[in-house]
Amino acid sequence: MNFDWNDIPLLRKLAESGSMAQTARDLELVTSTVSRRLAAAEQALGIRLFIRDPSGYRPTEAGRVFLEHAHLIVDRVETMVLETRAEQQDVAGPVNITGIDVVLSHWLVDHVPALLSKHPRLEVSLLGDFREVSFTRREADLAIRLNRPTADAALRMRKIGTLGFAVYGGEAFRGVDRKDWKTLPWLAFPREFSWLAEMKWLEKINPQRVIRLTTIAMIARACESGVGVALLPCVVGDRLGLTRLQDRVESHRELWLLSHKDAGQIARFRTVSEWLVAAAESDSQILTGA
Repeated sequence: MNFDWNDIPLLRKLAESGSMAQTARDLELVTSTVSRRLAAAEQALGIRLFIRDPSGYRPTEAGRVFLEHAHLIVDRVETMVLETRAEQQDVAGPVNITGIDVVLSHWLVDHVPALLSKHPRLEVSLLGDFREVSFTRREADLAIRLNRPTADAALRMRKIGTLGFAVYGGEAFRGVDRKDWKTLPWLAFPREFSWLAEMKWLEKINPQRVIRLTTIAMIARACESGVGVALLPCVVGDRLGLTRLQDRVESHRELWLLSHKDAGQIARFRTVSEWLVAAAESDSQILTGA
């Protein structure tokens, strides 16, 4: 097989853009070169990798399988380079951490100064995002997720704590009996988020009136303004000084730390991962709302 492994970035770029002209611009080539190298790759492999339709170039079924393996190959090469460089580096460089924004802004950010004081050459980024990200494509280095994620051989997963939720509102709602909760104005996500555990919990209350907002930050702010009551993470409600309608914690979500399985071999990722675990352990009662 005379396949040129240097064509892998070109094929990945074509799959990403769907445009031969855009691929040529991104790689600083001419379109005819992209076309020629695609044809050569398909001939060397003996398979059709792409088809062209009105929307542009898209991978065939065989092409999708090839690209999945290509992503892994590129990931392994990048890991090899990172590990090689890490042997001669101290704890320094970029580390991207993703998670739901309120967990990052109402909890984790408080621990960042101590981390950077100890490792001033780290470049930590906290990215509020609940989407599934690709570690093999380096969209994130570490991710904090709610509930146990689906098993993935490419990931290292570790439960680091539990996030408690309770019902909060402004001072005007203090002492409202639980049997009257359904008569209160409730703050919640739009209906398209009905799959969330918090939304399923609210269904049991069956409130007469629901005011819908798109983020936890907006819901919390509306609580502060006295608009209504909401099921919020205790780390948010307690920090903002909101009133708990009852002392009890209504529900729990597990906190999981995700990383690429090779991240532990790189000093900066290992250090930040250990810092995250330690922060969750030290603040376990704050996170659970105990």
